[in-house]
Amino acid sequence: MEEILKTIIESLVDNKEQVQITRTDDEKGTLLKVKADEDMGKVIGKQGKNAKAIRTVMKAITAKEHKKVGIIFEE
Repeated sequence: MEEILKTIIESLVDNKEQVQITRTDDEKGTLLKVKADEDMGKVIGKQGKNAKAIRTVMKAITAKEHKKVGIIFEE
């Protein structure tokens, strides 16, 4: 799951080394925190369109596994 998210995020940013993804699991599901320092604007996109699309894709992927995933974009 993290590898798919990392691939998506790295395709959007200029500096791939700055991409950090932290995973936290609990009884409710999985929480993924994304940090991309200078390129966070590219990840979020205008009016949050990229962020919304990333969340939609990740929810579709995890729905097959009957898991819940949340994604937080940190600056």
